[in-house]
Amino acid sequence: MIDQHEKLFALRGATGCSNTEQDIQDKVYELYEALLERNNLKEDKIVSVQFTITPDLTALNPAAALRRSGKAQDLALFAAAEPVIEGMLPRIIRVLIHCYLPIDHRVQHVYINGAEVLRPDRVG
Repeated sequence: MIDQHEKLFALRGATGCSNTEQDIQDKVYELYEALLERNNLKEDKIVSVQFTITPDLTALNPAAALRRSGKAQDLALFAAAEPVIEGMLPRIIRVLIHCYLPIDHRVQHVYINGAEVLRPDRVG
């Protein structure tokens, strides 16, 4: 339930991983749990979860990985291919979570497993 003391936020994160079903599933779960924990976020406050994945990760869709973990069963999930850009960081899954949090919340983004170089200003 949304109340007048909340507003819509966008949480960002990324993780590096290898191209195996197990590693994609493990790293997606780790990233999702870290975002929820660091932001004191409950799943019933999430509007949607969007993933992008680099073209070298083909073993498992990150949305399917999250569902397999038992999380996000009733949430809108979406995954798309990351645009291929010269010099892009390989083997990266990015996530964008739209959610409602208290108006004065200080968002904590999560960049782990080699993805820290994408946003060193948001690592902490």
